[in-house]
Amino acid sequence: MRLSCTSTMVPGKSLTEKARNLSRWGYEGIAVFVDYVDWNQELYQELLSLEECTGVVPCEFAFGDGIYGHLMDRDPDIRKKSRDMYKLAARISGEIGAVTELEFEYGPQSPLPLFHPYAKMGKEEEQEFCEMYRELAEPLKGTKGKMLLEGINRYESPYLNSIRDCRDIVGSLGLKEAGVLADFFHMSIEETDYRESILYAGEYIKHVHLGDSNRLLPGYGMTDWKACFDTLKEVGYKGFVNLECSTCGNPAVTLPETADFLRKLIV
Repeated sequence: MRLSCTSTMVPGKSLTEKARNLSRWGYEGIAVFVDYVDWNQELYQELLSLEECTGVVPCEFAFGDGIYGHLMDRDPDIRKKSRDMYKLAARISGEIGAVTELEFEYGPQSPLPLFHPYAKMGKEEEQEFCEMYRELAEPLKGTKGKMLLEGINRYESPYLNSIRDCRDIVGSLGLKEAGVLADFFHMSIEETDYRESILYAGEYIKHVHLGDSNRLLPGYGMTDWKACFDTLKEVGYKGFVNLECSTCGNPAVTLPETADFLRKLIV
């Protein structure tokens, strides 16, 4: 396994500066999250040359915007804009051999599903979702990039809250470009047993997000990280494990400390 960190957590005036900081602090990868409105040719060229200039791999790429998480929106205009944004992220991910992600929905749920967890899509809704997934993964054909389905907790998405559900959907698609993104913060809410869920998802897991049970850095919450990494090793996972959480203070201090903490667990 290789260590990575989300770009928005890292100090630096450019992607290159952020990647160089990560390299000094013991990270091999960077997940590049860019505001959609800020995307331009200069950023694109910087991204393409990032690994060559810094030695740090852009292992994940995604856009952020108000239309993020609206792939299944009832408004056809919003739905189209959202899907076009995700497809552009997929095309870019294919160029650099990175993963990108999708989910059924992303945003606060109203009303909150306090006592009705693990809702299931109806057959027609699931069929529409799978058709959309295939559409978004199309730009990745023939590349090393992946469009991964991320389990999002019930308070932020109505369906596909657990990686078990995600694995079932991905398995039904039969796409080489698809896979599961296991996010340990969301898993801390939705999975009943980390080990059993990881074993179930198994080889479908193509990328991992790290955040403790309180969405702080690993080691600042209640997650048993040794057990989690031992199970990832058991299923043969060798990809990136990427920090997507709070930096818990000064990142120039906490990110190197966290790299040291994680390195002892992934060897």
